[in-house]
Order: sequence, then C-alpha cells, then structure tokens
Amino acid sequence: MKKDFAKVLITKEEIAAKVKEVAARITEDYKGESVLFVCILKGSVHFYSDLTREIDLPLTMDFMSISSYGAGTTSSGEVKMLKDLDKTINGKHVIIVEDIIDSGNTLSYLKRLLSSRQPASIKICTLLDKPSRRKVDLTPDYCCFTIPDEFVVGYGLDYDELYRNEKEIYVLDPAVYSE
Repeated sequence: MKKDFAKVLITKEEIAAKVKEVAARITEDYKGESVLFVCILKGSVHFYSDLTREIDLPLTMDFMSISSYGAGTTSSGEVKMLKDLDKTINGKHVIIVEDIIDSGNTLSYLKRLLSSRQPASIKICTLLDKPSRRKVDLTPDYCCFTIPDEFVVGYGLDYDELYRNEKEIYVLDPAVYSE
C-alpha cells in the first residue's frame, strides 16, 4: 500500500462484485425500457464505464460536469455547472451515475434541474454513500457501498486531482491534506 493511504476501504474485487449486483438490479427494474445514463465527471468515469458495460438494456450515454468541492476536502456548498447534457431528456428514463454522495447538495441541485426538463423518470445510482454527512433529504435509488465519514480516494475519486487511477478505494492519510 502506498504511503499516502491509511488503509484499503474497498478492494477491487468487492467493487467488481457490487457493480455487477447493482447493474443486475437496474436491468431488472428497467426491463423493456431504454435508459439514459448520465455520468457526473470526473470522479464517476470508472464506475460509470464498469456499470454500463454490465447493463443488459438499450441505453444511451451522456455526461455532465458539476462541482462543489474545488481543491478541498469538504463541499463549498456552491454548485457550479461546468458541462451540461448534450441532448434533451424530455420523456426519457434517466439514471444519474455519481461516485459519492456526501452532503447531498450537488445531487439535490442536479435532480431538481433535470426534473424540470421533464424526464419520464429520474433516479440516482452512486458508488459510495456517506449518509452521516448529509445536509439535505436525499437517498440514492441504487448504492454500492455505504461508508463511514472518512476521506476516500481511488477508483475515480481524487484529492486535488490525484489518485483517480487507483484500482481500489483507500482512506487517505489525513497528513496528506492537513499540511
């Protein structure tokens, strides 16, 4: 294990198994339907790719970039849209794919915004959920792992744009971000 990590929180094998399990649930829930999967950049890319390859449905893909963190370890509370969807979602079943739900502010904002565009349905699928930090009433429809209040990196999650390429999810050593 690298010196910047306090511990492995979730192994690559655990991630792969849970992604397949959640994909099977989504496939069953939307049997006979077409679904638009919206990836929230950048942290969700690995999860999104693995998840959509396991979905056995007709699907389309789009991407959004939204931020409330900047270079810090906690949400600034201010949501910034950096990239909007390329196509309309009117009348479509939409699943927002996110890496982690922390305060819930970003996804609450995003869900309200996308709901105003009149999709047939809108659901949230997250790799990680940290309900202990929630500031708004938001519960994901699909969740791979509920985690404790620790700062995590790897499998797309970063600290100051580092560690996204790690295959497992690690708790970042507090010494790294408290300097």
